[in-house]
Amino acid sequence: MTVRNLDTLFGPKSIAVVGASSRSGSVGEMVWTRALCAGFAGSLWPVNPKHETLNDTPVYPTVAALPDCADVAILCTRPDTWPALIEDLGRRGTKAAVIVGEADRQERGSSATQPAQWKAASLGTQEWTARALAAARPYLMRIVGPSSLGVVTPAIGACLGAPACKVKPGGVAWVSESNALTNGVLGWANARGLGFSKVIALGDEADVDSGDILDFLASDPSTRAILLAIERVTSARKFISAARAAARNKPVLVLRTGRDDPFDRLYGAVFRRAGLVRVDSLDDLLDEIETLGIGRVASSDVATLITSDRGVAALAQDAFSSAGDDFAHWPAATRDAIAAALPRAHAGNPLLLGDDATPADFGSAIRALADHRESGTAFIVHAPTHSAPVADVARALIDERHHAYRGLLACFFGCVDSTTRDALHTNGIPVHTTPHRLARAFARLVDFRQGRKLLMQTPDGQPAELPRDLHTAQNDIRAALANGVAELDGERAARALERFGIPVKPGPSNALASDAVEIQARLLNHRVFGPVFEFKAEGALGLADALHEFALPPLNPVLSRDLVMRSPRSRELPTELLLAALTALSQLVCYIEEIVALRLVLRVTRDSVSAHEAQLTLGVHRKPLAIVPYPRCLEETLDWRGMRITVRPIRPEDEDAHRAFVAANTAEDLRLRFFGAVRSFDHSQLARMTQIDYDREMALIVTHADDAGTGETLAVARAIADPDNETAEFAVAARSDMKGRGLGGLLLSRIIDYARKRGTRWLVGEALRENAGMIALARRAGFELTKTEDPGVVGFKMRLGVKPTQPASN
Repeated sequence: MTVRNLDTLFGPKSIAVVGASSRSGSVGEMVWTRALCAGFAGSLWPVNPKHETLNDTPVYPTVAALPDCADVAILCTRPDTWPALIEDLGRRGTKAAVIVGEADRQERGSSATQPAQWKAASLGTQEWTARALAAARPYLMRIVGPSSLGVVTPAIGACLGAPACKVKPGGVAWVSESNALTNGVLGWANARGLGFSKVIALGDEADVDSGDILDFLASDPSTRAILLAIERVTSARKFISAARAAARNKPVLVLRTGRDDPFDRLYGAVFRRAGLVRVDSLDDLLDEIETLGIGRVASSDVATLITSDRGVAALAQDAFSSAGDDFAHWPAATRDAIAAALPRAHAGNPLLLGDDATPADFGSAIRALADHRESGTAFIVHAPTHSAPVADVARALIDERHHAYRGLLACFFGCVDSTTRDALHTNGIPVHTTPHRLARAFARLVDFRQGRKLLMQTPDGQPAELPRDLHTAQNDIRAALANGVAELDGERAARALERFGIPVKPGPSNALASDAVEIQARLLNHRVFGPVFEFKAEGALGLADALHEFALPPLNPVLSRDLVMRSPRSRELPTELLLAALTALSQLVCYIEEIVALRLVLRVTRDSVSAHEAQLTLGVHRKPLAIVPYPRCLEETLDWRGMRITVRPIRPEDEDAHRAFVAANTAEDLRLRFFGAVRSFDHSQLARMTQIDYDREMALIVTHADDAGTGETLAVARAIADPDNETAEFAVAARSDMKGRGLGGLLLSRIIDYARKRGTRWLVGEALRENAGMIALARRAGFELTKTEDPGVVGFKMRLGVKPTQPASN
């Protein structure tokens, strides 16, 4: 499961507190009190056979006695009661339950006074959890916990747990496994007037985990950014897919504890691959509650510093330099324009307004910079003066904030009263207490922007060629394994590598030349992330660990380049040759699943890359790849009505061809396809169309080589499944000059077959009522026509099946 019923968890209309109590300090008392005081407008029902009323509220003896079905239940009871309670709740229609508190301490005294049956129950908490999950499964009921602090949706006053303080509404979601850390963060934020869109303490993650929550928050309109504090990932493929989807829409910052873990670098590689911004400390994560929860993501990677004092400017410059931030470089025209607009200021970056600057001068500076895009985000760093008190400067910023088109952040040296702070927050201006915190907060925003660019960067040229005798290479490996060969080295390993374009030299590598670098490459079969690469590099001068990185296959030239460029010696390496070798190594691993481990040395000089000391370990129990590679098995070349065409999944390299495909369609056809006027798509939109997650969606295209031999896209069909693979939404489009050739029907039949094999239960779609061609095509394919909320739109529905399967990966 993933997002199923999480909308009810975060937006309930009725809540049952099972085990609600009046005993001071008990879990039941804390949960009931928090729920009662949160201001929930829906129905709130306490359940406990030992009470008749709590706080003048009638108490129900059992779940069966509730006046209606509770959308969500909070369980504050012993573990041995969970399965029966979940069964009763599920039968009545409850969609989610939160199991709070410490599983072996709820409503109990000391171990010396516990009844024998309670002691027995405490010994089998995992067993009771498993039974509770089994009881929930027939009803598709979701469970948070056990041992969860709770789930809070402040905007509707839904407090499903026992947080240490009341939570204000805000724009940032907090997700953590730790109850103590969650309480600490909530207290810190509350003292500073900051709030959250959602708060989730996952506890033991028996059912709902961080991947599920990321999936939900990715499309949650009330969440502008996500802060994630985790120690582990439980389901790699789900987590990475969910994280990539979220990071395309909004900043996701992650703090991972456990730096002494030998695989901590691997987690860093996973976060980077998914577009998440990893922070080094809790302070950084806390500062982003201010920056992202109050303001908006700055639309620039550079900044202009505005202050009145040279000493303050020098301190701020040091802070920004330490954080790795860049000040904007003003061209002469900008400098002249600012000097004319602010004649008393020192027109440069930092922009010094002078010791006698007034609040109006700060407002004038923001106005003056508004039309100069190259000035970047505006930073106000100010220590109070007689001529410019903090409250008055803050008011000037509020009055002129609409001129700060590229973002506005402020730093007042520890002297902002709560009234001024709240006024700044209300008007979307984050305020930090030191230049260092401000600089690091901005650096994280820059990291997010750069990470999203990497996430959507289009590889240059055509994808790397696979060997023509791929099946022979696969069969050779399988034959060796069938004959009991578990290790390939020497000539047999060389043959496998060379088939994928990796040149191999026999014997050990000799002493390094002055221009050479050796990269030790290993393939590991990690218990969570499956096959992963580990790369270590050492130069001729003994630069140990000059490169030590992990990487997840599949790799393409863009991802390989990002990996190489993190080496201090990247400028000395033959980039294109090395990128080709790394990409080929990835293909070897992706397309020969029997390789469970690999070890070799890549020797890199200025003009060559060769492999040495190669050793391949074979087996049949390799874990699945964490990221589904290009599904080559769906490629099909055929003669179609006088044309030689290829039907295949779309690839990132298809962006230019897809741009041409859109441009070749008439305005009317584009309107019918996209339900509105469309002229063209920019890079980010095309990247979303071509760089798809093969684990959740599929786009099949028809390609044909034009007269110049260049591949052109003639038609496309898409199916995008929800995270539960319950329903997939489809769409089909053929190029305007290709209509009537049956390409739409060809692709629709393929996409139906793909969704059915993947185990999707329903395929649905929509078309404008005047789109007679699409409606006729859907009818011929066997879709049932349905009504929608819009009378101008026709819906399509087809039941496919119920048995889920994993999509093929090669």
